[in-house]
Amino acid sequence: MSSVGTAAPGHRSIAVFSSARRHGNTGQFIDFVAGELGIETIDLASVALSPFDYEHRNRHDGFEPLMRHVLDHDQLVFASPVYWYTVTATMKLFLDRLSDYLDLPDLLDEGRRLRGKHAYIVCTSICEEPPASFISTFVDTFEYLGMRYGGYAHANCEHGYVPARHQAGAVALIQRIRSGHGEHAA
Repeated sequence: MSSVGTAAPGHRSIAVFSSARRHGNTGQFIDFVAGELGIETIDLASVALSPFDYEHRNRHDGFEPLMRHVLDHDQLVFASPVYWYTVTATMKLFLDRLSDYLDLPDLLDEGRRLRGKHAYIVCTSICEEPPASFISTFVDTFEYLGMRYGGYAHANCEHGYVPARHQAGAVALIQRIRSGHGEHAA
């Protein structure tokens, strides 16, 4: 067992990951976090997701089954590299599709299950800190949905992912996830 330990007892956790490279910088970083916590990582590239559609003609893609699985967890860890000051296109698509759970009468009760869940961010970039626009994409979404924002772990990968350097920066976030508490409510 790791010195950091697993996710908080009674708090089921899951990671939702998006990147152009599964085993790139962000992939390695979330694999470390998920491995320390003993949690599943869902790679959004492996799920057939359609863009948001006001007419909801996309109901037979992989989004609803994915969301049923995600909603069974109390703590959600979102992992994305910074692409042009924001999240990946696939992560944005996932966040946009949360609207299905606010619009469709048969999904409203399920969508309300997002309220009170703890949400965390794992990210990489080529800067010392992630841009405020990147973090606000998540935090504003969490706030709107009534989720509790627990903070983020960021790795500056300008020279690549260096486990000895970057994993140490994730320990504080891992400990918050383990405790089942975040920094503050969004």
